Amino acid sequence: MTHTFTTVDEFRDAAGLDLGVGDWFTVDQNRIDAFADVTEDWQWIHIDPDRAGATDLGTTVAHGYLTLSLIPRLSSDLFTFDGVGRAINYGLDRVRFPSYVRPGDRVRARGRVAWTRDASDGGVLGCVHYTIEVEGRNAPACVAESLMIAFPG
Repeated sequence: MTHTFTTVDEFRDAAGLDLGVGDWFTVDQNRIDAFADVTEDWQWIHIDPDRAGATDLGTTVAHGYLTLSLIPRLSSDLFTFDGVGRAINYGLDRVRFPSYVRPGDRVRARGRVAWTRDASDGGVLGCVHYTIEVEGRNAPACVAESLMIAFPG
């Protein structure tokens, strides 16, 4: 169930809130290739199935930054802002890629509002801790602390 913040005060008061877990999302080779094209990072481990298939992984793997870039899409299953003026990305505090994502893997986000505090211009700065899980695997593909500021309408 998606949590909806209707005011910046609700977001401020959400420190410690478990946002739950989202739906599964499939990462396919077409998406991996498209990300390589957009970032101009054509390392063979991502785009050459034959060469990557000869490694111990047996297949290509997604760029870690592709997994990270899916957080906005995956987080939309966890929470949204409605009635807030705007919410903007403020950066990241910490990111790790403990595991990999293979073509065909399904990933989802698990989230928690780690902390919030007042920011400038009446906004509220918050940190959402994400764990990007891979179906059937114990180690997550990504763990990230994402910062955002919500501003009143």
